Amino acid sequence: MGIRSFVAVECPDGSLHARFEEAQGRLKATGASIKLVEVENIHITLKFLGDIEDHQVGEVSRVIRDISFEPFEFTVEGVGVFPNMKRPKTIWAGISSGVSELANLFNVVNGGLMKLGFEKDKRRFHPHLTIARVRGGQNRDSLVDALLGFEEMEFGKVQVDRIYLKKSVLTPRGPIYSTLTESTLSADI
Repeated sequence: MGIRSFVAVECPDGSLHARFEEAQGRLKATGASIKLVEVENIHITLKFLGDIEDHQVGEVSRVIRDISFEPFEFTVEGVGVFPNMKRPKTIWAGISSGVSELANLFNVVNGGLMKLGFEKDKRRFHPHLTIARVRGGQNRDSLVDALLGFEEMEFGKVQVDRIYLKKSVLTPRGPIYSTLTESTLSADI
């Protein structure tokens, strides 16, 4: 059995978490069948690795620690859904600035991990922060109405100066994340 893992950018505790909780509360109030993501688990996935072996943790950690990148910030603004408003499954907060920097970081991470044999992501990178998942069709119209009211909601800014290799343990109450490796980003490494 491997270690379920991914590489991510996290959102630090603070005012951003309060804004996530505010949005989640308004979504929950619609009576829709949704599962909220715990605010401390909200992140941008740069690469989902799936189950990796113990020896791969060290290899991936080395790749992550070797990444040299100028710190930057991104702005969290607006709410959207995957795949669409008619059949929302994933509710996310969007990124309105810093997208190109996140895309560059995504490419650097993926390039380094491809050298270890990990497959290149086939989907286009769409940086987002998942805040809830839709479980069923109950009160979908109320949910969509609420979502339309969030299109221009401003959450705040996130300073990106490190990336994380995270372990994910799935439980009936939701995933539990822990950090395997933390790497500070700096062009001066």
